[in-house]
Amino acid sequence: MAKKQLKLGAFLSVPGNHLAGWRHPDAAVESDMDFGWYMRLAQTAEKHLYDTIFFQDTVAVGGSDALKAGDLTRTRLSRIVKLEPTACLAALAMGTTHIGLVATATTTFNEPYNIARRFATIDHISKGRCGWNLVTSQIEDEAGNFNLDTHVDHAARYERAIEFYEVVAGLWDSWEADAFLRDKGSGVWFDRDKMHFLDHHGAHFHVRGPLNVSRTPQGRPVVAQAGSSEPGRELAARTADVVFTAQTELDAARDFFADVKGRTAKYGRSPDDIKIMPGITPVIGRTMEEAQEKYDQLQSLLPDDVALAALARFTRGVDIFSYPLHGPMPDLPEANSAKSRQKLIMDMARKGNLSLIQTARSVSAAQGHRVLVGTPDYIADELQEWLEKDAADGFNVICNYYPKPFEEFSELVIPELQRRGIFRTAYEGTTLRENLGLRVPENRHTRARRAQAAD
Repeated sequence: MAKKQLKLGAFLSVPGNHLAGWRHPDAAVESDMDFGWYMRLAQTAEKHLYDTIFFQDTVAVGGSDALKAGDLTRTRLSRIVKLEPTACLAALAMGTTHIGLVATATTTFNEPYNIARRFATIDHISKGRCGWNLVTSQIEDEAGNFNLDTHVDHAARYERAIEFYEVVAGLWDSWEADAFLRDKGSGVWFDRDKMHFLDHHGAHFHVRGPLNVSRTPQGRPVVAQAGSSEPGRELAARTADVVFTAQTELDAARDFFADVKGRTAKYGRSPDDIKIMPGITPVIGRTMEEAQEKYDQLQSLLPDDVALAALARFTRGVDIFSYPLHGPMPDLPEANSAKSRQKLIMDMARKGNLSLIQTARSVSAAQGHRVLVGTPDYIADELQEWLEKDAADGFNVICNYYPKPFEEFSELVIPELQRRGIFRTAYEGTTLRENLGLRVPENRHTRARRAQAAD
């Protein structure tokens, strides 16, 4: 029986995911705004056969309200500016040939037609390697850039997201695969019977269609989803091809894996239609001791007040700066932003009996994702265990800074995974769906035509 195969994504959180990673002597601090670094990292990922590169995005400067109020702690945080990721995907497609290209675009502050058109275009440019990370905006600072004084309610954001996806998916089916005849002899460019108006009229959107981009090389772009709250899990089961999640404990990861895949049947989907990929942050050494020394060095670069400022994002309504640093993590009211991440943080603090500052420093080190500190063999052991125990289909590799930790994982851990027979030695195909092992979705109008002919 063939071994299960691990999927790997490169989560390029330049200049680094660790809040003090940019201060490391080896860190390329200019990598957040220098597209040359984006291309270098993408080509490194492709060389080592990753499934995807992935860019997170927000449409605001994080902590804008605090900065406006005079909080200078924020001036010591990186990841404040970034290149718009979908523009980067189109450019990266020109310097790569196989790796998947995935970027975030929020359903809260966009319009479905624009998103459908943008990602379909990138799928054509890349010859079938594009993916859309469908999110609702979790950063409250974003609201102030889009005619709002306060953030949209969590439940309302998910209601809009569900309808947003339905519109985008409908627009991607505007044209059947063989709609364009381009017949010079007859002068007929396309078959009118194979062009379809959407005529969507819902609570949030009225969209006529059709999309002015044809069916894409992989049927439609891959859809990723990152929410782990109850509405987020339901949205993932309904819409996602890939789920990016933050899980730090094996048992919780197995429960999440089974729960999300168990919801697919009611939407006419199979558990295999979704790949679940938690985030991991590797810190690699030749020995366990050397790896721990590397991690301790990073943590020594992180001031306590910066760590607390990062944690404060999840504690709206509670002034955590007024609590004793070495006292217990205070109870938090339910958030209106990143609910699932807040719960993960609170569960981690309670289970580990962590103090306030220990919780803050842990969050700052990996933004709630799992940190793996050890040798290449140890890290490979952990990834293999989660794969074989149905806790993950793969992982998003999130580095503390760039490029060295990413190069170390690629050059030391991936060969070990290949030696064990659980990671590819060549790409399976040319499209992202082929490499992820996902089926090509049939155009709904083609399916209806086929069903009608069968009757």
